Amino acid sequence: MNRRSFIRNAAKTTLASAILKCLHPDLGAASAGLPLIVDTHQHLWDLSSQKLPWLAGAPDVLNRSYTTDDYLVATHGFKVKAVYMEVDVAPEQHVKEAEHILALAESGTTPTLAAVIGGSVASPEFPAYIAKYHGNARIKGVRQVLHGDKTPAGYCLQENFVHGVKLLGTHGMSFDLCMRAVDLMDAAKLAAKCPNTRFILDHCGNPDLKCFRPTRNGEEKPKHTADQWKRAVDAIARNKNVIGKISGVAASLPPGGDASDLAPAVNHCLDAFGPDRVVFGGDWPVCLLGAKLDRWIGFLSEIISTRPALDQEKLWSKNAVQHYSLKI
Repeated sequence: MNRRSFIRNAAKTTLASAILKCLHPDLGAASAGLPLIVDTHQHLWDLSSQKLPWLAGAPDVLNRSYTTDDYLVATHGFKVKAVYMEVDVAPEQHVKEAEHILALAESGTTPTLAAVIGGSVASPEFPAYIAKYHGNARIKGVRQVLHGDKTPAGYCLQENFVHGVKLLGTHGMSFDLCMRAVDLMDAAKLAAKCPNTRFILDHCGNPDLKCFRPTRNGEEKPKHTADQWKRAVDAIARNKNVIGKISGVAASLPPGGDASDLAPAVNHCLDAFGPDRVVFGGDWPVCLLGAKLDRWIGFLSEIISTRPALDQEKLWSKNAVQHYSLKI
């Protein structure tokens, strides 16, 4: 079946039809209105006032500011609400970032409804920092990026780190797991150590998409096999306090890549976590490394098109509304 035929067949299901209609108007109207999409992984940054050390040496497409206005352009034609995801600013700017995004969400003038803020979980200052946001309905959790080269294996299992993550649970906040695929078993252990904290596994566990196909000439071999990644995701998913975020993988698409490149990672995560514990994340603008946001949404629509309509709705919005206690 060619891609065109696949799209036409996908359009036979209610939610896939509504989303694909936005991307392919020539398919004809098959559903009234667009479904709500809750993007649980929205990035915004302003390089005139924020320091993002990780952008040093990053591709040009990311080395510029990305504002709400840019996000509105990227999501044009879709019905989208968003949860902001911290952008790994320099640690001394955590409070500034949190206060800025809080003001944006509280303004009620943008798609951004709530936020997951940055934080140094193992720091002695973390308890006082996170206590500032206790009871704030717009602050849903914390993320500390752990996939950098400077983060040693096992770091998230150190006593101070575990203590900080447990503290989040006492505040009713979640922790986002953004880790190297080879360290995912550590994530499973962390979730087991902190049963009263809710976790979100970002980016399908950051698999190397090359592990799902034969390596091509000149390509670097993946650092893990598909089976290793699958076993680790399954181990994480067995912890019922973890939900899976279907995000991030689009950024790794090779030139000319499409839904078939993403399907192995997406489908395994959907099956491992089940329909009630998965949410969608755009990962814009980082997704631009592999695909524009509308193409990522379209690819995901294709991948899930044969799943029950209710399961599709849960992925696009219902689960996020529930898990993040959002008021739409």
